[in-house]
Order: sequence, then C-alpha cells, then structure tokens
Amino acid sequence: MNPLFHISFYKFVRLGDPASATAQVRALASRYELEGLIDVALEGISAAVSGAADALDAFERELTDGAFLNGAFSGMVFKRTACKSKPFHSLKVSHAPELIKIGLDDETNSAVDATTPHGISLSPQAWRELIAEDDVVLIDNRNSFEFELGRFKGAIDPKVAHYRDFPKYIENNLPIWKAEGKRVAMYCTGGIRCEKTAAWMDTLDATVYTLDGGIINYLAAMPDAEKDWQGECFVFDNRIALDNRLQETDTDIEDVYDKERDGAWRIERAKRLAGR
Repeated sequence: MNPLFHISFYKFVRLGDPASATAQVRALASRYELEGLIDVALEGISAAVSGAADALDAFERELTDGAFLNGAFSGMVFKRTACKSKPFHSLKVSHAPELIKIGLDDETNSAVDATTPHGISLSPQAWRELIAEDDVVLIDNRNSFEFELGRFKGAIDPKVAHYRDFPKYIENNLPIWKAEGKRVAMYCTGGIRCEKTAAWMDTLDATVYTLDGGIINYLAAMPDAEKDWQGECFVFDNRIALDNRLQETDTDIEDVYDKERDGAWRIERAKRLAGR
C-alpha cells in the first residue's frame, strides 16, 4: 500500500462561474481518487485532501496549470504532511457561498474583498522576530479549543467558539490597541482565516501582520519551532492533532472538546467530518 499524504491549500481569486469550477475540480480530484473536503466559491477555493504522493503531485500540477480554469489557481501553495492515520474516508466537493464566513452583516460583508492583498504577510523567520517585539499584541485567530491544544508563546485567546464571533472581539479591542500604540499580529492554522480577517480590517483602517501559510508553514519551515510554539496543532480531519514536527499525535477528539463547554453535538460533528 502506498504511503498516504495530506495536502491543504487555498486561494482567494474571483471565479466567473463557480458552479462550473466546482464540477471541474470535482472531476479532477475524483480522477486521482483523492479523499477530503474541497470548497469552491465566487471568491476562490479552499481544500484539504489526501492521497498517494504521485496522485497528489499530478493533481497539483493540473490544478495550477494555466489551461485549467484559465490559470485561476496558478501559483497556489500546497502544504503537505505525511499521514499515520487516514485523514478522510470520502471526497466532498461543494459549491459554497463563501470560502469562510467571517460573521458580518450583509452590507459590511459585501465590502470585504479578500481576492486582493491585504495586511502584511510575514515569512516564518520574520514572524519570529516580530512577535518578540514589545509593541506587538499577538492574537490567535482560531477557536478556543484549538488555542488550548497549542499556541504561540504570548498569544491571546479571544475565547470565541466560532470564527464568525471573531470580528466582535476585534471591534471591542482595536480602539484600545490603537490608543496603546500596539501593532496587531494574528495567526491561524493555514492562513485562510487571517487573510479574510485582514481584508475586513482594512475597511477599519487597521493594518494587521499575518503569518504566511499559518502554523503549518511555520512548523514546516522552522526546525526549532518549539522556541515559539507550545503544544499541538489541531487539524480538522481524522488525525486530530500534529506535533511541532508535523507528526500525528495520540490526541483524540474527546481530548479536544469539552461536552459541557462545546456541547456533545460538536464532538459528533467532528466525528462525522472525520468519517468516524
């Protein structure tokens, strides 16, 4: 049996016909017998899939080829990790209204365009240097259960249960940070949540520093990541969590979620998403 690998990727790009793009992406992923979750929307693509190395190589080449959807996904970055457990048990490709819902009213949301660059994206090394500065407030742009499992040293937990709750935390605290002369830095698992947040914060006349490629890219790029990173990184698939060498840990769903805090429904939903 061929070793199994997991890749995650996303790109904010305006798609003229997202329904047609969804069908083409589904056909491509099916041809290479990949499993996982892929969302295609007017604003681009976001996915996590698994398969054999040669299948993933070919899928990546075709998806980013200039002939596929007129090169819409050219230059897209893929983050690959080896698997001990099977991350997914089926393939689901969906035409979504948005890649990620930021939790704004319709009028505000319509003004957020993540398909153009926003904020200041930093390499892992530049990120390490930034978060060591005294005038930086470091925000974890993930759910609280993810923060509790692992985080950058000195990071703040906004204590949100869903990404859609995050804007309220920013709105409540941004005036304070500005008054204190603080620079705002934030990170998430793979970068997509921060990229969408940075686009929204531009509408507030607030610049945010983000970690290019998120936690996964940092752990892959920094051999001494443990200097800055504490604990494990939660991943939304059957592996549950990765250590600072991107190796699957023994953490289980019940170790992550608290029935009283998160609700038993969240545990069951996580199991369904993971195909358990």
